[in-house]
Amino acid sequence: PRRDVKPLAKELIRKFGSFAGVVNAPLEELMLVKGVKENTAAVLRIVRECSVRSSWQSLKGMGAPVISDFDAMVDYCRSAMAYQTEFRIIFLNSKLYVIGEEIQQRGTVDQVAIHPREVIKSAMMHGASAMILVHNHPSGIVTPSKADMEITKRIKEAAEAVSIRLFDHLIISKSSVYSFHNQGFV
Repeated sequence: PRRDVKPLAKELIRKFGSFAGVVNAPLEELMLVKGVKENTAAVLRIVRECSVRSSWQSLKGMGAPVISDFDAMVDYCRSAMAYQTEFRIIFLNSKLYVIGEEIQQRGTVDQVAIHPREVIKSAMMHGASAMILVHNHPSGIVTPSKADMEITKRIKEAAEAVSIRLFDHLIISKSSVYSFHNQGFV
């Protein structure tokens, strides 16, 4: 209370590399920084959640097909998951408007298990006509692996069998994105 927090802010940014790195840092790592108490860590977590929810509301409420603002999609995905290893599905209606999302799997440092059957089941439960798959590469290298290519192909085939369109599969990092759609793969 009533203390200059600028030195603490500078220390946090130095340690975690950026403001985004600070608000996405694990709570236990934040608490190791001198001057960060539970309240400070909680406020930083709230800031992150507000950012993610604001991006989601902008994306979902844009009143236009998701293809009309690819940058908004990427911004949301990056804020929501660039610092976690997870696989997410964004569900679209027949006009390609966002209708929902789901974190399908959380993974380890370098892999996430993806099951086509579960992806299709979720899309059907959400009443989706199309979907965008999103996962991240914490390494920062968004070039798809052989496994990424194979699972995308398998999910696309399974989706087509039940008349659901795989609109895109995005690989997100903190600073880059790879779109299977833009590369002509889906």
